[in-house]
Parts: sequence; structure tokens; C-alpha cells
Amino acid sequence: MSELENRIRDKSLLSKITTPEKLIPLFEETEKRILNVGFSGFTPVGYPKVMPLIIADYVEKNNLKGKWYFNLFVGASMGAEIEDRWAELELTNMRWPYQTAKVLNKKINDGSIKMGDKHLSMFSQDFLYGYYTKDCGGGLDIAIIEASSIDENGNIILAGSVGAAPEFITMADKIIVEINTHNPSFEGMHDIFVSDIPPYKKIIPITDVRQRIGTPFVPTDKSKIVGIIESTKPDNGRAVRGSDEVSETIAQHIIDFFQSEVKAGRMPKNLLPLQSGVGSIANAVVLGLTNSPFDNLTVYSEVLQDGFLPFLDSGKCKFINATSVSLSNEGFEHWWKNYDLYRERVLLRPMQISNNPEIIRRLGVISMNTPVEVDFYGHANSTLVGGTRMLNGIGGSGDFARAAYVSIMHTPSCRPSKTDEFGISAIVPKVPHVDHTEHDLDVIVTEQGLADLRGLCPKERAKVMIEKCAHPAYKDYLNDYLERAIKATGNHHEPQLLKECYDMHISLAESGTMRFWEKK
Repeated sequence: MSELENRIRDKSLLSKITTPEKLIPLFEETEKRILNVGFSGFTPVGYPKVMPLIIADYVEKNNLKGKWYFNLFVGASMGAEIEDRWAELELTNMRWPYQTAKVLNKKINDGSIKMGDKHLSMFSQDFLYGYYTKDCGGGLDIAIIEASSIDENGNIILAGSVGAAPEFITMADKIIVEINTHNPSFEGMHDIFVSDIPPYKKIIPITDVRQRIGTPFVPTDKSKIVGIIESTKPDNGRAVRGSDEVSETIAQHIIDFFQSEVKAGRMPKNLLPLQSGVGSIANAVVLGLTNSPFDNLTVYSEVLQDGFLPFLDSGKCKFINATSVSLSNEGFEHWWKNYDLYRERVLLRPMQISNNPEIIRRLGVISMNTPVEVDFYGHANSTLVGGTRMLNGIGGSGDFARAAYVSIMHTPSCRPSKTDEFGISAIVPKVPHVDHTEHDLDVIVTEQGLADLRGLCPKERAKVMIEKCAHPAYKDYLNDYLERAIKATGNHHEPQLLKECYDMHISLAESGTMRFWEKK
């Protein structure tokens, strides 16, 4: 018996084994209307790697570009080799709710592809409510799901991510299952709990990160499975960005803050469950915690990235909740070598649960994410560069920021532009797009310092953020702006100079630097 057949324990489904080419007729209806298709996956892990490329090959070979269109729904981002190929072939008509691929991003920003940006916990919930496909009765035409295996009753056991796959499996008319035999099975690592629809919605009974409340499989109506194909392709691991001096300095500011919070009695000695975004700063923070005096730490987050592996290995971190094992290729090698250890300390949940504000608030999660920029009253922009160009999407940062015990945003104080090494300031008078309001954020950190905004009125927040977080190249202007705004408005609650508040952004767009005063 083949490895694929071994992974299908419900033997009545062996008759569904087929090749991806034989499933192409399922998609030919796209010439008549736009099909709604959902892919499993969350980051470049656990996404279907065979069927989407076979569809792309078929479209290219048969000159169907501009004739086949899909509304594509994925838990978050997925492998760029599929995202960009579909974008190039104009297969993607609409894409929800988050993405990172370059070609797709370009086409979103030139208007070729429609994108919706949504809090990740809300996306999967609202998909279950039928909001995104109202014109088709709220359902999903086809779900393409990467799985580790299928159990004795035909239920799908997912691979390295969960994301919104449970909702797609629930809502789909037809399901194609790609069983990945390249990777060992992730069976036993999932805790699948799909929330009810109001008025039958119940409390999600998680009071400890280690607590299981669901099933190790996605409950599946096996009659909807129209094909099972084999995938032998590894996950396209996310490359790790190395740490740098700025990231390490930011991390140390955060560690010092945690120590002061423990000393003040506002946090226990083992802190509270941690949430960390992705990127070099996030990795530096986790590395800092690995080398810190804190012990018996836990994580309640979206993704498990490379920095968490030494964190687990050190014994400092006792347990991690996530919705995706988002590692580099090197990270996956380490993961599989130590899998027996990790499978006892890692739990993968649907993103409706991993990002759920009810649980985040109950557990007292400490949230740490990176914005594009923050204004000195505490509003943050995480999605739109210049207030207009989509970067990736809000992801789960809003889910955590709004409900966290302490919400931290960390960023370099400035970044270089093409013409100025200090051309882009992360601290501005007014952000041109608001994803997280002043009501959501508690602490802002740059390599310059840490601004604790809790208990401060707006003008106090502005002064401490300029003092602690702004780069020296911008401090004089920001202080001068604030003083003039206070005077011009008669000391209003949040004073702004409406004719000047976006001058830094306008200058960047027109001359390549926010330091417009240097150009005069």
C-alpha cells in the first residue's frame, strides 16, 4: 500500500484518489461566472501546492488568460509561487484578507485585483456568516485543502497551519484534498473548534493556553470530497531576516519594561502569555526573552517562527499556541529533528480562536507588533504606505492590540529612503491612515527608547513619544510642530495644524525625504 493510501484511514475514500488534471473540469464553469475558491494555509505553510499550479498550467497552455477568474480566499498569505503566478495569469479577481506576494501586491495597487483587508479573527467568522459571497447564497464553490491525513470517519486532519480551513471546509460545496506525503503528519497537534452562529454562539472556554476544547481533526462531510491528490512538495519556508543592532536595542527596551512591570506588581514573574508578530524585531524580542531571567513563559500568538525554536529548546518557553508553524527551510529541518519535543508543547488552532479577542482579553495577552508609523497621539498605521498603497494587510495586529493586557508597537525610529539615510520617520504628527487608534495602544518602542502611554492625556503622550521614540533628525521639528499646534488651536485636546499635518508625507512623495525643512 502506498504512503498516500496509508494516510487515508477511511478506506471508502480510496476511490476518490485521482490526478489533478482529472479535476480540471470542476473549474471550467469559471468561463460562465467567477468561482469562489478557498485555499487552506496561513503564511507559506499548509497551503495547497499542486492543484493551484495545475490550474495555472492549464490556463496558460490553453490561452485562457482573461477568461478564468476566481474570488480567492485564504486564511492569510500563502506561497508566493502560487499567488504571483495566479496574479500574472489574471486568475485572481478578488483576494481576501491578507497577502505578501510581490506581483499580487502590485496588481492590488494598480487596481487590477480587488482586495479586502479584515481583522483575521473577524474574517473567518464573517466567512462562516456568508458575508463575502452573498450573491451566491453565502457559500463557497470549492475548497482546496492541504492535509496530513484523513481519519477513519472521513474527517480532514490538517498540515502545518489551520487558518480559516475549518470554515472553508464547512462552507464549501466541493472539497479537493491534497495529502502532503513529503512531510510527516501533524496529527495530534491541532485543536479544532468552530464557533456557532448567533444567537447560538457560546463562550469559548479557554482559560489556559494548554487547554484543548475541540477535536484533532476538522469535522468533515465526506460526501463533499470530490478528489484526493498527493502532494510531495515541502512548505516554501519563510526566509529568516537576521537581527541587527536596532532590533536588539528595541528588544532590550522591551525586556527592561517587562522587568519594571514585574517589580511594580503589574505582571507576574513569568509575565503573561506573549503574542509576537513576524520580522527581525519580533525575532530579536524572542531571542532577548530566551536570554532573559524570565522562566515558565507561554505564547498565545498567530505564528510560530524560527525565533521560537531556541526559545522552546532553552526551556524558558513551556507552551505555544499558534495557527501556523511558519518556519524557514532551516527552521523546518530543526523542527522535524526535534518534533517529539515540539508536539508536546505546541498547539495549532483555527485563526478565529488564535486571534479571538475574547480569549486574548481573558488570558491577559501581551501584544507586540510592528506598524508602518505611529503619530504622537498614539494612532498607528499598519497597512497603507503613504496612506494609499497597500502593504500586506492588517493581519491579526488589530485583534491583539484592541484586547491585549498591554499592547506594544515596536519600530525603528526612522528608515532610509532612496535619497536620505534618515528619510522616513516612524513618528509623525498625524498618520495618513489609522488601523489602531489611540485607544488601542499602550506602549511605543523604538531604538531611541520606550514611551509608556498608559494614563497620559494626548498632549502628554505626544511629548513623551517625541522625547523617547523620535529620531534626533526629527525631534526639533516635531516639538516645534506640537508647540505651534497647541498655540494655534488654543490648547485643544489633540491639537493639529490641518494645513501642515501631512507635510512630511507629501515631502516624501515629492522629494524622497520627510525632512522637507532640509530642502528649503
